[in-house]
Amino acid sequence: MKIANLFLAFVIVFATSNWAIAKVNLPVDSLPFFAADNPNFQYVGRIDFSNAKKPRFWSPGVYITAKFKGPYCELLITDQELWGKNHNYVEIVIDGKPVRIQTKEKENHIVIAQNLSDGEHTVVICKNTESNIGYLEFNGLKCAALLPLPAKPTRKIEFIGNSITCGASSDQSVIPCGKGVWQDQHNAYLSYGPTVARNFNAQYHLSAVSGIGLMHSCCGMDIVMPPVFDKIDMRGDSLMWNFANYQPGLVTVCLGQNDGIQDSVIFCSNYVKFIAQLRAHYPKAVLLLLSSPMGDEKLTPVLKNYLDSIKKIVKKNGDKNIYTYFYSRRYHNGCDSHPDLADHQLIAAELNVVIKKIMGW
Repeated sequence: MKIANLFLAFVIVFATSNWAIAKVNLPVDSLPFFAADNPNFQYVGRIDFSNAKKPRFWSPGVYITAKFKGPYCELLITDQELWGKNHNYVEIVIDGKPVRIQTKEKENHIVIAQNLSDGEHTVVICKNTESNIGYLEFNGLKCAALLPLPAKPTRKIEFIGNSITCGASSDQSVIPCGKGVWQDQHNAYLSYGPTVARNFNAQYHLSAVSGIGLMHSCCGMDIVMPPVFDKIDMRGDSLMWNFANYQPGLVTVCLGQNDGIQDSVIFCSNYVKFIAQLRAHYPKAVLLLLSSPMGDEKLTPVLKNYLDSIKKIVKKNGDKNIYTYFYSRRYHNGCDSHPDLADHQLIAAELNVVIKKIMGW
């Protein structure tokens, strides 16, 4: 009997050392549950709040911040389980230390903190995977106490793009390229956009879908960016987004990789129309048009010519608040020639310099 008890104790200790364990039964189960509609939660991203107790989100980079007290915290989150098999990854950042975990089932009870000090701790929960992996619903946290947070940062950035901006194919830290399933290498939290935003203490949105283009998407996709840009679920082209909820001071646009080389007149005309669409939503924002970080020696010079022409046309039409930036080299060390995590840091470092110059931040 004593041996059995010792074995049970070992199993409990081993299991609770893993942050991604679901449905762990601990004595701390008596701790209070704080539902998603608690005012001490801070939300950033395109989120459907039609059910305030189960806010639903698809986009990569959507994040929730909370401050809790005590050594233990448990996350309750629902995964759509799209196609009956997809499971999302999330980044859990406690007191500035990120850990990437994956949901295991539809209803997940995940121990995200234990054995911390008895003081105050901050947690950020960020969706690492993108729209076509399915939605997540945040249900709430179990912890000793949920505390008020400082106000959100006043600076706001929106990053518009494709798989690069999603952080797809970048994270080989656990599962290498060619192994597992596609989302196993997704990491939106450590992609260039959120990295840049954190550098400037800014909020961020990632308005991005893998494979999407301005006028031509890859991989048989039936959507392009302009018609779906006003949606909460961009990949599903559904649920209207209210742009009054988030007015960025800076908007970066990184499209063209999936369009490839197109007729220059048609491409530039479509891009100018998309800028007009952005202006209707964001009349005061600075627009920064970017070349593709993974563009090859054929596409990159063409994109540069396109963007130079687009900027001239827009400025000639009276909009002076527009800039371009062309990356210094190609970043393609991740899966399927995408940037890897180290590349994303270098991309962010390039953007930090140009944004500081443009915005004066």
